[in-house]
Amino acid sequence: MKIVKRDGHIVDYDPEKIRIAIGKANNEVRGKEKASKEEIEEIIKYIEDLNKKRILVEDIQDIIEQKLMEFDKYQLAKKYITYRYTRALVRKANTTDKSIKELIEGENEYWNSENSNKNAQVVTTQRDYLAGITSTDITRRFLLPEDIVEAHDKGIIHFHDADYFAQNALHNCELINLDDMLQNGTVINGVMIEKPHRFITAATIATQIILAVTSSSYGGATVSLTHLAPFVRLSYEKYLKKYQERNLSEEECKEFAMQDTRKEVEDGVQTFNYQVNSMTNTNGQAPFLSVCMYLGETDEYKEELAMVIEEFLKQRILGFKNEKGVYITRAFPKLLYILEEDNIHEDSKYWYLTKLAAECTAKRMVPDYISEKVMKELKINELGNGECYPCMGCRSFLTPDRTMSLGNIAKAKNYVEGKGKYYGRFNQGVVTINLPDVALSADGDMDKFWKIFDERLELCHRALQIRHKRLSNATSDVAPILWQYGALARLDKGESIHELLHHGYSTISLGYAGLYECVKVMTGHSHTDNGVGKEFGLKVMQHLNDMTNKWKKEEDIDYSVYGSPIESTTYKFAKCLKERFGTIKGITDRGYITNSYHVPVFEEIDAFSKLKLESEFQKLSPGGAISYIETPNLQNNLDAVIEVIKFIYDNIMYAELNTKSDYCQKCGYTGEILIDDNLEWYCPNCGNRDHNTLNVARRTCGYIGTNFWNKGRTQEIKERVLHIDNKVAE
Repeated sequence: MKIVKRDGHIVDYDPEKIRIAIGKANNEVRGKEKASKEEIEEIIKYIEDLNKKRILVEDIQDIIEQKLMEFDKYQLAKKYITYRYTRALVRKANTTDKSIKELIEGENEYWNSENSNKNAQVVTTQRDYLAGITSTDITRRFLLPEDIVEAHDKGIIHFHDADYFAQNALHNCELINLDDMLQNGTVINGVMIEKPHRFITAATIATQIILAVTSSSYGGATVSLTHLAPFVRLSYEKYLKKYQERNLSEEECKEFAMQDTRKEVEDGVQTFNYQVNSMTNTNGQAPFLSVCMYLGETDEYKEELAMVIEEFLKQRILGFKNEKGVYITRAFPKLLYILEEDNIHEDSKYWYLTKLAAECTAKRMVPDYISEKVMKELKINELGNGECYPCMGCRSFLTPDRTMSLGNIAKAKNYVEGKGKYYGRFNQGVVTINLPDVALSADGDMDKFWKIFDERLELCHRALQIRHKRLSNATSDVAPILWQYGALARLDKGESIHELLHHGYSTISLGYAGLYECVKVMTGHSHTDNGVGKEFGLKVMQHLNDMTNKWKKEEDIDYSVYGSPIESTTYKFAKCLKERFGTIKGITDRGYITNSYHVPVFEEIDAFSKLKLESEFQKLSPGGAISYIETPNLQNNLDAVIEVIKFIYDNIMYAELNTKSDYCQKCGYTGEILIDDNLEWYCPNCGNRDHNTLNVARRTCGYIGTNFWNKGRTQEIKERVLHIDNKVAE
């Protein structure tokens, strides 16, 4: 017999625990009120004779109380009830002590592998995690209803970022309005920062803004290089004037000014990159930053922008030095390269940038690629125009702007009437539904599936409403850099951010995970079969969208369907499924479930078929999605990379190529660091297994991780198949 505990975990039945519990109550009464050993054994026999495969711990306690009263042990029953109540209070009491002790002593598996870009041994990270443990405890005990906490614990849903939820002023991710802040000035820590007059100054100020913004939120942030391009021209004009004052020829003045400008762009980009990677924000990590490269964002400064993009790509190809002085692949900043008519064809003016991007991808796994063509087909604003803009962080996309009719509600100084606004907008947070749990709970009954699906979605809906309501209490004073000084808005002091949470200005995300397993349980097919499985998978995705559209219409809050990254949650969901439903071959027998709508990592499929298939599901994940292909080393086969890039442009909105970029500090090996059958990383050249001397970079869920992963995610990485054959790549 199995016992289902209050947190959803399943343990073996142990009659000794009943003897101990009644024994403790026995010690509180006298004489005939005490239960005899025979009576206790009779209670145990009664429970065992029920022949239940599983029984709730609460049901066992109810039976004990009932049997004690049948034995006329009323005082004992009362003491047992009191004991039970006291235990309940203890469970609801502060739960942080053990977690904090384990964190500090390095014994907590969850915190050690919670985020592949955080090192839990470092004091700055520990400080963030200590606050996170406290926040999670407060969230569970005071801020969320018991049914939502219970569903979260059982892996039915996942309430993301509970470690930041205790504060009512933290949101998820954003597109920083860097243009407004640089052109019109900002304030950081009470210090006024005026408009810079050189590129290198603008690049430095940008990193200070990024650090301040990401310290006031908990998700990813994105900036656009377009907003830095005007300062390249200012630098050029400064140098040009210097040489003109020396009475040189106009040709010489322009030549020397351009040389100096290029050197300043090189220095400015280097400063930006090293600042971003060497700074630590209040989340205990380098800023989770994406940098957008979109030539189509500007006509006036396109040449300057191209110069900055070129330098970013060149420096990223070079890499960053590790503690041994060896150039390696770093996780951030994540680069987003927009594919457009000006750079996608061999005869395009900026084709040289795309070739450079392909080289960078082959060596350093970035940039990721966004198709302007496909995005403008999918993202239509309220005026009927297609829009192209970057994601926030790794995959979160804002919905098309529908606030134009409302005017400048964020009071941005760079607002353009009649033009879609994206920079300055943000996401309120995420709650994810575990789709395989819905399918397994339905036990093959299709009618039951849709009924349970709706019940679970409403649970997510209530959890999202709680996120929204908590954030709606914030005023602009809680994070001036965000709400008063231009990053997201320029509201007055003390002004509520309430309006920015409505009307489509910000999004709030209904996440989902495990579409493959869900479809497999209900149909016996993969959603990649171009038949029954795919048809059902698309129905599931459409239903998610139907529900978010319904909530959006009723509440004027921009609910959006989001393919959750679930870096550590994939392991949690897998464990919960196994505990709730046992080991089911092909469904619960792995340490992970499949991310979002992705083709499962172990399924053989070629790169182009995968991207084409996933593009149909990506359309139904408007709040966030990214597709990828797994490749061998393509540094000597850039033609293959370029072929994939061109395919992305024509077929899918957002995709990336996963290559390998590793280094062993002990022997100098630069090939792929491998994973053994025990899910331990090792150098195939010297056998080194010390994480401290292995530099491993793997795409985790849309972003690169460099601090290793939990067992579930590690198994998923190990089981990934290549989508471009090695023979093709040679």
